[in-house]
Amino acid sequence: MAVRVFWLEKTLEQMSAEEFESLCDGCGKCCLHKLEDEDSGDVYYTKVACRYLDHDTCRCQEYTDRQRLVEACAVLTPQTVGDTYWLPETCAYRLVAEGIPLFDWHPLVSGDPESVHTAGISVRGRVVHENTVNQDDLEDYVIRWVN
Repeated sequence: MAVRVFWLEKTLEQMSAEEFESLCDGCGKCCLHKLEDEDSGDVYYTKVACRYLDHDTCRCQEYTDRQRLVEACAVLTPQTVGDTYWLPETCAYRLVAEGIPLFDWHPLVSGDPESVHTAGISVRGRVVHENTVNQDDLEDYVIRWVN
């Protein structure tokens, strides 16, 4: 019996809530502070992480209450993925929406939740806590992710 790969067979809108949630690879990049150039619309990632991001697991420690605790926290839905232009190029939500296959390191492909970390895609070990940074100095923390 062949293994079904729902992310190739369904659109984001056709996925169950569980399937949609499982697309998250756990990279943690969406939990970083980002700056947007008002003139060009370009988005710049910083290496400053939300206070609720667990730096080891790259998962939100307050996932259920995140939007209540952090007003600017965006909750992705199948309907909003296309409008969420700041998602990283490696993000499975973005890839599926654009009809691009998931990378080999994605946990759904590899079967290993650590593969995103071992591939060097996640923010593990590469970010600082937002409470250690003056918000006026975020420009000093802009980073360009190689992968």
